[in-house]
Amino acid sequence: MPVKSYIAFPKEGKKSELISELNMLNECEAIPSESHDLVLVVTDTSKDEDKMLIDKINELSSLQHISFVSGFAD
Repeated sequence: MPVKSYIAFPKEGKKSELISELNMLNECEAIPSESHDLVLVVTDTSKDEDKMLIDKINELSSLQHISFVSGFAD
Protein backbone atom coordinates (compact mmCIF):
# COMPACT_ATOMS: atom_id res chain seq x y z
CA MET A 1 0.00 0.00 0.00
CA PRO A 2 1.45 3.37 -0.99
CA VAL A 3 2.15 5.75 1.87
CA LYS A 4 2.37 9.36 0.74
CA SER A 5 2.89 12.68 2.47
CA TYR A 6 1.64 16.12 1.54
CA ILE A 7 1.75 19.70 2.80
CA ALA A 8 -1.73 21.23 2.93
CA PHE A 9 -2.26 24.97 3.10
CA PRO A 10 -5.59 26.06 4.61
CA LYS A 11 -7.61 29.06 3.55
CA GLU A 12 -7.07 32.02 5.87
CA GLY A 13 -8.42 31.27 9.36
CA LYS A 14 -9.46 27.72 8.40
CA LYS A 15 -6.59 25.61 9.79
CA SER A 16 -8.65 23.94 12.54
CA GLU A 17 -11.48 23.25 10.10
CA LEU A 18 -9.04 21.70 7.60
CA ILE A 19 -7.58 19.43 10.27
CA SER A 20 -11.07 18.27 11.27
CA GLU A 21 -12.10 17.64 7.65
CA LEU A 22 -8.91 15.70 6.89
CA ASN A 23 -9.20 13.58 10.03
CA MET A 24 -12.71 12.52 8.98
CA LEU A 25 -11.18 10.71 6.01
CA ASN A 26 -10.18 7.20 7.11
CA GLU A 27 -7.22 6.95 4.76
CA CYS A 28 -5.31 9.96 6.05
CA GLU A 29 -3.88 11.57 9.15
CA ALA A 30 -3.54 15.33 9.60
CA ILE A 31 -0.65 16.67 11.66
CA PRO A 32 -0.79 20.43 12.34
CA SER A 33 2.37 22.51 12.23
CA GLU A 34 3.02 24.30 15.50
CA SER A 35 4.93 27.20 13.94
CA HIS A 36 3.36 27.68 10.48
CA ASP A 37 -0.11 27.90 8.99
CA LEU A 38 0.04 24.49 7.32
CA VAL A 39 -0.88 20.86 7.91
CA LEU A 40 1.13 17.74 7.16
CA VAL A 41 -1.00 15.00 5.65
CA VAL A 42 -0.03 11.31 5.54
CA THR A 43 -2.12 8.94 3.42
CA ASP A 44 -2.20 5.16 3.30
CA THR A 45 -4.32 3.83 0.43
CA SER A 46 -4.35 1.13 -2.18
CA LYS A 47 -3.14 2.24 -5.59
CA ASP A 48 -6.73 2.36 -6.88
CA GLU A 49 -8.02 4.44 -3.94
CA ASP A 50 -5.25 7.06 -4.15
CA LYS A 51 -6.78 9.17 -6.94
CA MET A 52 -10.22 9.11 -5.29
CA LEU A 53 -8.76 10.26 -1.96
CA ILE A 54 -6.88 13.17 -3.55
CA ASP A 55 -10.09 14.19 -5.34
CA LYS A 56 -11.91 14.18 -1.96
CA ILE A 57 -9.15 16.24 -0.34
CA ASN A 58 -9.16 18.78 -3.19
CA GLU A 59 -12.91 19.31 -2.64
CA LEU A 60 -12.53 20.31 1.03
CA SER A 61 -13.90 23.81 1.56
CA SER A 62 -11.10 24.84 3.95
CA LEU A 63 -8.24 23.79 1.63
CA GLN A 64 -6.36 26.44 -0.32
CA HIS A 65 -3.60 24.23 -1.81
CA ILE A 66 -1.99 20.81 -1.30
CA SER A 67 1.50 19.75 -2.44
CA PHE A 68 2.85 16.22 -2.75
CA VAL A 69 6.06 15.72 -0.77
CA SER A 70 7.02 12.05 -0.83
CA GLY A 71 5.72 8.55 -1.48
CA PHE A 72 6.68 4.99 -0.62
CA ALA A 73 5.26 1.68 -1.80
CA ASP A 74 6.37 -1.77 -0.76
